[in-house]
Amino acid sequence: MNYRYLILPLLLVTKIGIAQKNIKTESFKVLGACEMCKERIEAAVLDRKAKTAKWDPVSQMLSVSYDSSKVTGTQLRRSLADAGHDNGLFKASDAVYQALPACCHYHRDAGEATVKTRQIITGVVLEETNKGKIHPIAHATVKSLHANQHFVTDSTGVFRLETELPTHIAISYVGFQSDTISVKSPEMLTIILKNASTGNLKEVIVSSKNPSTFVSTMSILNTLNMGAKELTKAACCNLSESFETSPSVDVSYSDAVTGVKQIRLLGLSGNYTQLLTENAPEIRGLMAHYGLTYIPGPWIEGIQLTKGTGSVVNGYESIAGQINVEEKKPDNSEQLFVNTYVNTMGRLEANINMAQKLNDQWSTALLTHGNYSDTKIDHNGDGFKDLPTGSQWNLINRWKYRDNNGWIVQLALKALNDRRFAGQMDFDRDRDRHTTNYYGVGIDARQYGFTGKVGYVFPQHKYKSLGLILSAAQYTNNAYYGPTEYSGRQKNLYGNLIYQSIIGTTDHKFRTGFSFSNENYNEQLNQQIFKRNEIVPGAFFEYTYTASDKLTAIAGLRLDHHNQYGFITTPRVHLKYDLDARTNLRLSGGSGFRVSNIFAENVGVFVSARKYEILSSTSAYGYGLDPERAWNYGLNFIHHFTLGNRKGSLALDAYQTRFSNQTVADLDADPQAIRFYNLNGKSVSSSVQAELNYELLRKLELRLAYRWLEVQTQYRQGLLDKPFTAKHRAFINLAYETRNKWKFDYTTQWLSRKRIPNTASNPAGQQMEAWSPSFFQIAAQLSKQFSKQWEAYIGGENLTGYVQHYRIIDAETPFSPYFDGSLIWGPVTGRMFYAGMRFRIP
Repeated sequence: MNYRYLILPLLLVTKIGIAQKNIKTESFKVLGACEMCKERIEAAVLDRKAKTAKWDPVSQMLSVSYDSSKVTGTQLRRSLADAGHDNGLFKASDAVYQALPACCHYHRDAGEATVKTRQIITGVVLEETNKGKIHPIAHATVKSLHANQHFVTDSTGVFRLETELPTHIAISYVGFQSDTISVKSPEMLTIILKNASTGNLKEVIVSSKNPSTFVSTMSILNTLNMGAKELTKAACCNLSESFETSPSVDVSYSDAVTGVKQIRLLGLSGNYTQLLTENAPEIRGLMAHYGLTYIPGPWIEGIQLTKGTGSVVNGYESIAGQINVEEKKPDNSEQLFVNTYVNTMGRLEANINMAQKLNDQWSTALLTHGNYSDTKIDHNGDGFKDLPTGSQWNLINRWKYRDNNGWIVQLALKALNDRRFAGQMDFDRDRDRHTTNYYGVGIDARQYGFTGKVGYVFPQHKYKSLGLILSAAQYTNNAYYGPTEYSGRQKNLYGNLIYQSIIGTTDHKFRTGFSFSNENYNEQLNQQIFKRNEIVPGAFFEYTYTASDKLTAIAGLRLDHHNQYGFITTPRVHLKYDLDARTNLRLSGGSGFRVSNIFAENVGVFVSARKYEILSSTSAYGYGLDPERAWNYGLNFIHHFTLGNRKGSLALDAYQTRFSNQTVADLDADPQAIRFYNLNGKSVSSSVQAELNYELLRKLELRLAYRWLEVQTQYRQGLLDKPFTAKHRAFINLAYETRNKWKFDYTTQWLSRKRIPNTASNPAGQQMEAWSPSFFQIAAQLSKQFSKQWEAYIGGENLTGYVQHYRIIDAETPFSPYFDGSLIWGPVTGRMFYAGMRFRIP
């Protein structure tokens, strides 16, 4: 086994981190005022190649170490003055000093900070409503920016804070425009916050930065937030490719022909992860398999990935986890964003996003996407195209309304057309379809949808809100896979009414409401027709309890009624305990319920001669199989730390999913068939993951992870490991950004062997090994931001060139009973290079 792909990056990191000669350490005074100053001061010298930097707001002393062969102490002091901070040797210009945020305006008396005395200051925080009325604000946060102390106002809006004077204090409260004031004497303060929607807030100052992916310390659920910085680490042509830099999600091809990628979370296929678009379940049912390719990466504003059962507010289908995609909004997007992309497999892609603010209330956006490929490539010489040809166009027209009275309305119209063609190189769809001349695949998918969201926040009670989510969609897919004909149509209607408030105090919050779903399915596989209609009204209640500063809990319960399966009860519990300010422990447990779509969820098997067989039907409804039910239990531990003046985090996860019923897709019993039946026995998926994130050097970020899986299902022939699942996975990601806006990203991963379904009964030469070998994959990207408008990037995927060479059984005679292109355990394409450019007008 070749481990050099893991060892070389670690050796490089180790070499970079070795202490150099000529290291000097100095301490000198640098004037500042608050925590924002601390970050700016330390960044100024670290960006100038200092090794370490630590500034104390109380003593005003900066301790810094640096390599004297690369930078001098004088140059560091000059950088501090350029950033706006006097330091004894250099004084900041008045223009730079005045441009600092108000809370950072330190006292410049005779070049020294004013002597401070410790005093008790008191005051009251009041609210000015939209109608000019004044009310006290309870639970507003008052913070001394100099001493990092804070106080929460009582029920009458009064606060009492002991701090050194003079100081700056910041006052904030959800839904209001924050305020920062200078305090020089211990007089009674009266502070009035104006509603943020009525204020003229032109600038938002971020006092600290989050890494490209993070789990918020405030979140009770184990939710990984992936922002724009993470999504640009790779080309991210669509949602399925957005997780290739995440160690939590596995991304792989579903078969050797169609080029569609699928995801796995906690060892389970993406079918068990609830996919939401801004909390609306749009990607589900028949479109779940291809749906990940229907959301272009440049449309995505952020992704929230929750491991384990999600909130009951969003439905009952979350079993392994929940993925919520936030698309770009009209009121905070670029006026114009253009992304172009081309790769060595002949794929061309373009995205154009436009946004316009029409007036103070209305804004609109048009998001467009198109891709095209007409290049036939067969690198392994098996006679089949490595990737399909075809085209896709996709667009969304969004509208957003927001007024000063608490109303927010969002509307979206969506349309998609996706056509792709695959199969043998010589296949001609006009000549060879319905013949056995050559094997071909054709997919024609179309989707039209509408989404509406209406929200109202009660002006007098910021903790109270009412929201309504509505969506309607129609999806059709007409396809052929050699001699197999498949067509499917799905119509969705969904609504979710959510009310949120408190019980007495904000220590007791709740969300409750009603949902309704109506889904109509009509499928035809060759001459067989499968129809069903799912009508599911439901109600839910979710209670959040803050027991102390350390313990918070969420308990939720759903009660739904399925027109075929009757009442469905879905309980879920989430706990978070803060061991300290930087260490969180989370526990979760709950159940999930779903109805499988056996053809759409196993569409890769269409690329074979296997027969679809449904065994032991229990009813005439749908496919005649019982719904799937499972329990998921999880534990998450996260510790945030600072080492060598740089931040890091260590996360440990452990999850187990136990099915009480599952739709078993059996590929082992007969290599000429896929058999579906209800689980009789156990089916368990266990996952353990460790992940380390750390800034090794200034702007050099490391993500290191290891994951262990054990996924087993009781088949009729015995308890077996789930096929195509690697028990071990090691992962390294390095990201580096220079001062002149060059960005380097590198990802390597190792996957252990995977079990391959049994083909021993096939003739010699038409069999696969029982287990795949382990293998490495490497991806890298280099990007350069030339200005605020222009950015270019180049990159490569599968740089090791490792592929599954024998990926189609009996490729020479694809109409034989042994033909099978669905047994995919590794990459199906070799090295692929790409390039692109982004242009934006903010």
